[in-house]
Amino acid sequence: MSMFTWTLHGDGRSPAPGRAVAPDERLTYPRTIGIGAQHVLAMMGATLLVPALTGMPASTTMFFSAIGTALFLTITRNRVPSYLGSSFAFLAPLGAAGVTASNAPLDAATISKGLGGVLLAGVLLALVGLIVARFGSTWIGKAMPPVVTGAIVALIGLNLAGAAKSQWEASPWTALVTLTTTLVCMVAFKGFISRIAILVGAVVGAVFAAVRGEWTTPLDSLGGETATAHIANADWFGLPVFHTPTFDPAVLAAFVPVVLILIAENIGHLKSVSAMTDRDLDPETGRALLADGTATIIAGLGGGSGTTTYAENIGVMAATRVYSTLAYWAAAGVALLLSLVPKFGAMVAAIPLGILGGLSVLLFGLIAVVGARIWVENKVDFTKPVNLVTAAVALIVGTADFTAHAGTMLFNGIALGSIAALVIFHGLSWIGRRAGTHAVASPAFIEGDED
Repeated sequence: MSMFTWTLHGDGRSPAPGRAVAPDERLTYPRTIGIGAQHVLAMMGATLLVPALTGMPASTTMFFSAIGTALFLTITRNRVPSYLGSSFAFLAPLGAAGVTASNAPLDAATISKGLGGVLLAGVLLALVGLIVARFGSTWIGKAMPPVVTGAIVALIGLNLAGAAKSQWEASPWTALVTLTTTLVCMVAFKGFISRIAILVGAVVGAVFAAVRGEWTTPLDSLGGETATAHIANADWFGLPVFHTPTFDPAVLAAFVPVVLILIAENIGHLKSVSAMTDRDLDPETGRALLADGTATIIAGLGGGSGTTTYAENIGVMAATRVYSTLAYWAAAGVALLLSLVPKFGAMVAAIPLGILGGLSVLLFGLIAVVGARIWVENKVDFTKPVNLVTAAVALIVGTADFTAHAGTMLFNGIALGSIAALVIFHGLSWIGRRAGTHAVASPAFIEGDED
């Protein structure tokens, strides 16, 4: 059967009792398109927050999100239901390259410099995917055990704390209302509302900002225009704005650690979908990493944000019991259509900073906590000195944003913290084994892999 053929599930109206719609099945086409639109709504708040925080064109980000999703589905042979949205892991290195909303409006040269880093991360991730497809993924756990991976993920989130603070201070009350609404939606509601809590928080924050007159205040980031005028002047239909990458050695090193997060996110997504669909997707690990890497490469070539698999869409699948990859093709189509509406992108570009501040405090903090979760889930033993000092030094270097120069290259806190974690862990582990003083208890990051 062709990879682009889906079998009609039951009567095509809804999942049969006690069953789910498998990746190679579908409901009727109108229902499939409707579920695809739900996937777009679920990912929209987080995906569009990235261009809002970086100042990059929102329509372009949406365009490459759609293209990336189509690439992912094709490369994984329609076996892995997934939507590729913007990855928050790129925010810190993009900020180091000057690609941040606080510097808006961005010139083309600055955006291109950041895109060079996005492209590099995509190439590295794709290479990892090819290696995993050939040799398996056990080597990842040996090279980057949980204590190292957790520290790197955590320091990326903590490195962004200063940016969150500056955005919050732009309008503290709007930020507080936005954050409070988002938090309440996450815990007070069940189902779909809780999964789009970021979007709901942004909408409520936008209404509150309008009451305070923030949408009608001239903004430097919009060339002195008000947000309402900027949106009104945008066209209804048009192509996204594309940019090409340039490579500045001074900032490229900061993008390398992002690959570790993308690896962890993709593997976590595969394991979650495997559990829900009762299908072994471990053999697809290499293809999934290659697919996300390829999507990120394409985004870097044209002006989009780096991509990753989205947990928000796992929630939609769990609620609907529809795991059909055709629904994700529908989602890619809906996202592509939205990317052709410049007025939609203008609205994202004009979001008041207070709204971004409220969301940033939560989202940047969540990145840091994900690092701690890696430690907990893998039972990292911090009574072992090697594990303890690996995390301790890396977190301080990354959070304080240490910098170092090597010729024309600039290593920021993320790069230096990542290097510190790898060198300290492997260096001290070797010394401990030679001296016979310490046994390192840090289990492999990926368990139960073949090969």
